[in-house]
This record gives sequence, structure tokens and C-alpha cells, in this order.
Amino acid sequence: MLAKLPMIGLAAGFAAALAAPAALAAHYEIAMVNIGSTGAKAFEPAFIQASVGDTVTFVPVDKGFNAEVIPGMLPLGARGFRGEMNQPVTITLTQEGVWGVKSMPYYGMGMVALIQVGSPINLEDALTVPHPARAQARLDPIMAQVLQNYEAN
Repeated sequence: MLAKLPMIGLAAGFAAALAAPAALAAHYEIAMVNIGSTGAKAFEPAFIQASVGDTVTFVPVDKGFNAEVIPGMLPLGARGFRGEMNQPVTITLTQEGVWGVKSMPYYGMGMVALIQVGSPINLEDALTVPHPARAQARLDPIMAQVLQNYEAN
């Protein structure tokens, strides 16, 4: 019986080591609201910096929203998503780069968000994606900050 104790300890240690990366992953919530800090129809916050393996839940605080990826603003190899109307959607950030998000009903009103996961390796491509004027107006200062931070490092 005593001879088995070191093996149990070893197995428990190995299991804890495997679980450690998941325990270190962060979880973020982004609210979908009628009135936010940037005006009507907004994600709050509209920008987060995260790491690969982190999760993000888009929460419809007010009715009439969804969250979905903006075509062309997704890192290579990342899986796109489209949440249902008035339903929360949780994504796992699997690739480094910038992830553009919109609420389809209010994209034209500027309801966009940006998630930077690690290094913004697809920023150049993301900057070329055309957007409705109000969405572009909300994305411009976020993208400028990402670019400034990237160039500083």
C-alpha cells in the first residue's frame, strides 16, 4: 500500500501540471448595450487585450444584439463565429492577432469591437477591411492605439 503513494502523488502532480494552462486563462465579458461610452449601440468595453486560450463572452444587456466576426478581421487559422440574437456567445481565442467583432443589426451605426490576442500579426490586413462610416470612426482610434503599442515594442 505504501509503495503506491509515490505513484498517486506523481499522478496528481502530472494532472495539476496539465490543468495549469487552463487555470491561467482569463475570461472577459463584453456587454452589448443601447448606450455606451462611445454613444448609441455599443460594445462595452470596445477593446480588450487578451492572450491565446482566454475566453470572451458577449452578453446582451439590452435586447436586439448579436456578436459576430467581421469578415477579414480574423487571424489566420482562427474559427469565425456568429452569435444568435439576444443570446450570449462565448468564444475561445485560439490564435494571435486582431479579432474584429460587430453586431450585425447595428454595424452601420458603429457597433464594433476589437480584441487583440497577443501580437497583432494580422493588423495590416485588418486595416484594409472596409467598414460603414460610423463603424470606421469607432475602429480608427482603437486601431491607432494597437498600432502605436505594436510599434513601441
